[in-house]
Amino acid sequence: MRATPLAARRRRVLGALLAMFLLTACDPQVDTRAPSGPRPIEAGDECHVCGMILARFPGPMGEVIADGQPRALKFCSTRDLFAYLLQPEAGAVVREVYVHDMAGARWDHPLDAPLVDARRAWYVAGHPLRGAMGPTLASFRERGDAEAFAQRFGGRILAFDQITLELIGQLGDGEGEGGGGETYQPAPPPSRPALQ
Repeated sequence: MRATPLAARRRRVLGALLAMFLLTACDPQVDTRAPSGPRPIEAGDECHVCGMILARFPGPMGEVIADGQPRALKFCSTRDLFAYLLQPEAGAVVREVYVHDMAGARWDHPLDAPLVDARRAWYVAGHPLRGAMGPTLASFRERGDAEAFAQRFGGRILAFDQITLELIGQLGDGEGEGGGGETYQPAPPPSRPALQ
């Protein structure tokens, strides 16, 4: 039985479309990476490490833009963020890292805080305020804000490259546990009001 000219033409068109689809799907030039820049943490976002819903928890959070990932990887705490970042395999794929700037933000509602470059941020370890997973690192864009926080709550100030897996492990063992009931409400800097 011979195919009609219309059926043969349909097969050729379908074959051409299938070939274009396959060639496009395998094209190494197609960029499937997450776009650059921080992405706001939204109500339904989950932690890449533990799967918890981020919006339900206090304290600074973070996110990573990584090669091979179509979306930003989000983390419920700076502790979970660094636990991921400090794994040897993470270094090869991480392009950008962001944390909440807690200056002017409420500890119990950090989603209003701006996300800043984590590699340039300052951190306070050993304070009594708790994040999603217990003790965590408070994060700040400016060193002066980290100093004010440490003066009020205690702890030591660290730069990004001073944070180690050993320190993250100590946080998990309870470093910084204390009252935990106090909410961080920073005094507004002269140039900007505190977020309420």
